[in-house]
Amino acid sequence: MTTRIDVIRHGEPVGGRRYRGHGVDDPLTDAGWQQMWDAVADRTSWRHITTSPLSRCLDFSQKLSKKLKIGYSVDDRFKEVGFGIWEGLSPDEILSLSPDALEHFYKDPIRNRPDGAEPLESFSHRVWQAYQEIVKRHTNENVLIVAHAGIIRVITANILGMELDRVYSSLKIEYGGILTSIIEEGAAPKLIVGSR
Repeated sequence: MTTRIDVIRHGEPVGGRRYRGHGVDDPLTDAGWQQMWDAVADRTSWRHITTSPLSRCLDFSQKLSKKLKIGYSVDDRFKEVGFGIWEGLSPDEILSLSPDALEHFYKDPIRNRPDGAEPLESFSHRVWQAYQEIVKRHTNENVLIVAHAGIIRVITANILGMELDRVYSSLKIEYGGILTSIIEEGAAPKLIVGSR
């Protein structure tokens, strides 16, 4: 039996580059919608869609579900990590408040969280638990998760046994980027990472 889980990052949101965790709910731009449709253009074998509750994921999931005539469900555990006081701020705005904050954050994102941010360990736990439940519930099916860059990083780290800080500093996820995990019965999951 083979289970395939595709995780797609949402497209470009309204408002430009900002730290959007689960406290900022910007919708997709027209370009963001196009990125999503382009990413799924040749994929039609999904049996179910699970989505983050945030509009940059949920709105597309609803339209894709209708187009493919398949069901979808919303799972709060797939919302993006919380960025605390950085929610909604651009990199320039963060640097104006604290010139070294981003450098420290990217060197060690576990110990240099913004004030009020969700701990990465807690974030990883909630995402991995949700992912494992989907694998069990949809054994021998192809499922799509519509979510965020942080979700893709956590799933990658857990499957590969990598430290979260290393994945955060080294894995770039483009808008509309897709991570595919293949789970064969009795074998460790395999990953395929690509922008389309």
